[in-house]
Amino acid sequence: MSVAQPLPNLRVIDGQSLVGLNSDKAVTPPDQLLARLGIDSSSAESLLATLPFVGDDVTAGAEAELQAAVFGSGEQVDLPRSVRESGFFAQMARRAQSGDVPRQRGDELTAWLENNDKGVWENSWVKFPRSSLNSLADAVFKRDLLVDKRRPGSGLRSDHTRFRVAGCQGEDVRVPISYLVKLALADAIGGLEPLPALVREMGMRLLDHFLNDNTSPETFSFFVVPLPAKRGLGQALGREAAKRFALTHLLVQYANRQFELGSNGQRAMIYAAPQPPLRQRQLNDMIPDAMYRDLFMSPCLSGWDRGEDKHRYMHLCHEVLGRSRLNAVAKLRDAGVILNNLVVLPNLSNTSLANNGVHITLGSRRLTALRAAGLDNFGAAEEKRLGDLVIKIVEHFMPLFVGSYSAAPSRLGFADFHPENALGFLAHELDYTHLRMLWQQWRKKADLSVFGRSVTPFGPPWLDGMVAGAFRLKGDYVPDLRLIDYPVWLLSTYRYPALDGSPASQLQLKRDLAAQGVFDERMSLYLACKQRQFDAMGFCGFEGRQHSLFPEFSRDMGKAASLQTLVVALAYKYLAQGCYDHRHIPDDPVTESERRQMFFGTALGIPSFYVRKHTRNRLLRRILRYTDGLRASRRYPGYLSVSVDAYRRALLTVVTEDGAGLVEALGVGEVVRDLRLRLELPGVFSAAGRLTNGILSELGALDPMAVSAQDFNRAAEDYYRGPLRLHQLKEGLHALEADLAQLECVAARDATLRQALRGLLGDDSASGVLRSVKSDCLADKLPADGLRRLIHLLVLSTHYDAARAGQLLSKG
Repeated sequence: MSVAQPLPNLRVIDGQSLVGLNSDKAVTPPDQLLARLGIDSSSAESLLATLPFVGDDVTAGAEAELQAAVFGSGEQVDLPRSVRESGFFAQMARRAQSGDVPRQRGDELTAWLENNDKGVWENSWVKFPRSSLNSLADAVFKRDLLVDKRRPGSGLRSDHTRFRVAGCQGEDVRVPISYLVKLALADAIGGLEPLPALVREMGMRLLDHFLNDNTSPETFSFFVVPLPAKRGLGQALGREAAKRFALTHLLVQYANRQFELGSNGQRAMIYAAPQPPLRQRQLNDMIPDAMYRDLFMSPCLSGWDRGEDKHRYMHLCHEVLGRSRLNAVAKLRDAGVILNNLVVLPNLSNTSLANNGVHITLGSRRLTALRAAGLDNFGAAEEKRLGDLVIKIVEHFMPLFVGSYSAAPSRLGFADFHPENALGFLAHELDYTHLRMLWQQWRKKADLSVFGRSVTPFGPPWLDGMVAGAFRLKGDYVPDLRLIDYPVWLLSTYRYPALDGSPASQLQLKRDLAAQGVFDERMSLYLACKQRQFDAMGFCGFEGRQHSLFPEFSRDMGKAASLQTLVVALAYKYLAQGCYDHRHIPDDPVTESERRQMFFGTALGIPSFYVRKHTRNRLLRRILRYTDGLRASRRYPGYLSVSVDAYRRALLTVVTEDGAGLVEALGVGEVVRDLRLRLELPGVFSAAGRLTNGILSELGALDPMAVSAQDFNRAAEDYYRGPLRLHQLKEGLHALEADLAQLECVAARDATLRQALRGLLGDDSASGVLRSVKSDCLADKLPADGLRRLIHLLVLSTHYDAARAGQLLSKG
């Protein structure tokens, strides 16, 4: 079968007519609704010509979370000074001296401050003279300190004194690196020398694309990226992300010089890393949650008109997730994962918000135009109903992405296998049955057994270390621990499914979860694939939040965006052909958990999972028909044992067969072939394999299990800060060099561009200038003037990219 055929009896399912969701009113089936919207499924050609997310219909954008660090001594860098000068540190010293707390607790915090041989302080803030800011940068800083940036007379934020402190020679600015980047861009485009107008205008537009949110620096796409098949689909997004990373890196280098950070014993750095740093996690276990938020939660100076309100929201998120992890202990006990009262209580302070990923958002110009037209038959309710069903279909294919294109490889030692810590948020994401199954499979993979009997850590570190050494319990290696340590999906309840198609379903679920102490209804619901609705976002689309760390922008991120487009388009093809409706993929928590368990299993690297023999999920049954090696489970009667690798190969088969026409229309044949290699030879071609090999090269080892968990995870951080950062910077500069060469060709016939280039470089060649300074840039030796010149060229190149993207979109 090359194309999925409509399923029989679509209008009658399990003997019941298709009626409205959460109502008695009949609703229009998806295929009829799409037909009314102009989606013509009468032939393969007409379907491909009218289907959303196909051809020139798809647009994209991406948000990247990065890691920041400051190099320097503990006496000069802000983070260790803030800890040492805190009331908590002084109180701890007094209580330890008086014997109110064990002296060891005070000694641990002192050791954390003093034992930092590499002088790396992740997520520290920086401090520099305000006089080093030029007039534009200072004006930006003043505006961002307002309560409401839309109202100049609103006054200063109540916490403004945190960012303006007394210095040796006047006032100092004290800010996180995520905001330092914005000030650096403002300074770079606001110098005394005349700057071409379009460079200055584009630079001003880019200021708000550097977000001061959460803990990590965040950037989002500088323009809406069209993804036409003839231009390589997702490759355009990867290229934009590579140049955005390069600009971010250049701005940090510029700030180090222009703002006198180096002369004050600080050197800022920004790079990609998927998980909270080890030392940040260690500190989190020593300090109260309020102090953690004060040290690490960004103040939201950039990106929101009312930044202080957003800052309070981020505090809420941190408090809720900490409470949620604590409440997960009771669920683990109820699920039979914890069998006694020997548990290590999770800290109320939680580092999960410091996990870093990339969100790729796809938009449909066709659906956006239909919603903008205000059609009676395609309002918010219909958009939500279709979108929920698309998400449920897409969720089945999520395991294809995990480890293949992005990863967060990590080692866990035996002492890390306390279920209340190792299982992260899974107690809120999987049904009890699947949670027990996954835990049993993971322990078996990690070989946590003594004389054939499964064991887990006992609690006291000295005892766990002794047991691990005596019985050679090494723990485990997992391809993507970020997806376990972060709330990717929240499981629906029986009363309120999140994706049943009804307009208020997610709000009702949040309220239900809030009553259980799991969530807060003021927060946005966590979903790995999230609908971006027209009324809220101004466009119709879907955000993929499953991506961790991409080793390369073009090779990995671009192909991931292409596959994401293919899967979403396939979901709409299924709907247009009448293949599936909401009742074919039921919304009860067990069925929801059943289709998501393999995603988490892939992240952990476990070999198999279990599916009910008579599952009501029709799409899952179809995928299993292509899955090799199915067998009845002896351990779990009524279940099939399914190989994770075989399931992923089956997913690829379904995508290529059911989406045969889409593969050609989207021009992703090479992406499909590349994905096959990533699945067949993961150690060579997958993101997890390549990242792991890079980490092992830091250690001179060949196998993650041949080194301790601590050594592997420290080497991972060294690899991200060093070789990987330079590799990604080279990729961004290479893309810029090629684009500058093209820009010069266009400038030969475009007077505005020609004048801008001449204003920046005189008679010098743009690509030649970049080639001449590239090695110094990579070695972090380029002076501020040279960096400013590169920043201007990158901003000009971005102007041209955005203009060209606008032209492509206007043609449609």
